[in-house]
Amino acid sequence: MNSLLLAAAAANPTGGSFSFLIIIAIMFAIMYFTMIRPGKKQQNQRQTMLDGMKKGDAVVTIGGLHGVIDTINAADGTVVIDADGILLTFNRTAIRDVKPGVGATAAPAAPVAKEETTVTEEPTVDTHEENSDDSETK
Repeated sequence: MNSLLLAAAAANPTGGSFSFLIIIAIMFAIMYFTMIRPGKKQQNQRQTMLDGMKKGDAVVTIGGLHGVIDTINAADGTVVIDADGILLTFNRTAIRDVKPGVGATAAPAAPVAKEETTVTEEPTVDTHEENSDDSETK
């Protein structure tokens, strides 16, 4: 049986290697369109998102921290995030999600002071009703 296979391979030596190269090329094309190309596309979208960040945008870090961008330092590649009055510095790559302009409308620029008015009433005591109740119980 082995001699039959060897004889068939000897009769057509280039056919087997050519079909093998075609199979490898097809596998590479499938891998490119299913893995490499979508990864590059996602990386380009993320870079566009990070480049489009500006002060006042609401962001979420990879750790799950929600805040608003206070300053961006392009030279150092850092972002200062205001999270409820606490300023934190992160690398730009630590930003997972950016919602443009949401933070600017969520936090008012100047808080509005409200005046508190309290109304106090003095308790009134009706002595006539108390006396009438006492007389009925006797």
